Amino acid sequence: MGNSTATVDLDVALEKHRTELTGYCYRMLGSSFEAEDAVQDTLVRAWRSYDKFEGRSSLRSWLYRIATNVCLDMLAAGSKRARPMDLSEATPLAQAALSPRPDNTWLEPMPDARVLPTVEDPAEAAVAKESVRLAFMAALQQLPPKQRAVLILREVLAWRASEVAELLDTTVASVNSALQRARATLAERGQAGAEGAVSD
Repeated sequence: MGNSTATVDLDVALEKHRTELTGYCYRMLGSSFEAEDAVQDTLVRAWRSYDKFEGRSSLRSWLYRIATNVCLDMLAAGSKRARPMDLSEATPLAQAALSPRPDNTWLEPMPDARVLPTVEDPAEAAVAKESVRLAFMAALQQLPPKQRAVLILREVLAWRASEVAELLDTTVASVNSALQRARATLAERGQAGAEGAVSD
């Protein structure tokens, strides 16, 4: 019975982190379905390999490491998510081969309650809500996966550079560099978007 109690305790401990992990994966992937799949995969991996967890970091940090790896793997594998279909007439093969694939990012909204942990402070809640706004989510999807992870962990979740470096198995200098590049890309795209809105 002691073993089943430990299993229940582990299930409860893992489940406590589901909402915040879903929010993280949603920001990384831009899809509610993929985020939920990533979290499920994260929790299954954590459950299966818990006996290898040495406790050198907190359970939360360990789960974020697993979730980050799951998200990076999903992003590297390419998006397998179903996209809206083009129901226009068929394109001749020669023209279709020469037409580049559009670089549109399709985002799926997700209810706040599924991605944002409950917080008492209204200011904290407002900042958290801002981090899942579709405009911010669309901007995130333009970043390379590692820069996206660094930006979310540093700017949204307020992790220290040393914590992010440990999670990503890299150096603090590399984390800071990725953060600067991510900020510059977002600023550049925001400026281009603002100019496009003015010229229209």
